[in-house]
Amino acid sequence: MSTTNTVLNELIEINNDRVAGFQKALADINDENIDLKELFQKYSQQSHKFSQELTALVAASAGEPETGNSVAGTLHRAWIDVKALFGGSDRESILSEAERGEDAIKKAYKTALSEGGLSGQALETVNRQSGDVQAAHDSIKALRDAAK
Repeated sequence: MSTTNTVLNELIEINNDRVAGFQKALADINDENIDLKELFQKYSQQSHKFSQELTALVAASAGEPETGNSVAGTLHRAWIDVKALFGGSDRESILSEAERGEDAIKKAYKTALSEGGLSGQALETVNRQSGDVQAAHDSIKALRDAAK
């Protein structure tokens, strides 16, 4: 597998993690945080779209696109489950966990852009997606800061 496909597959995994994380959060949000449901649904759909775009790039180069989640993402969701059991379901806690997830995907995109050796359409796509991920992170961070 090419280096580009390896990088793209890692981004597919973390986008799949992000979709699963936001879906998990959506299931746990109560009515007092209903505004977060719409936001988290938007970001879940965003990552689903990103995964599809990245999958198309991998497939176009005769690569084998990733379809699963990462081990780290699965462990993070398990931690969210444990935290929820012990009362971490207030607005600030929900947004703090969402921001942690956004920190992870933001870092993955930064690494892909700085160390991934991407070029052409892959570079353009990852760069555009990275900007959207940064904007989502900043939005969630601002909401978290306001919830303090």
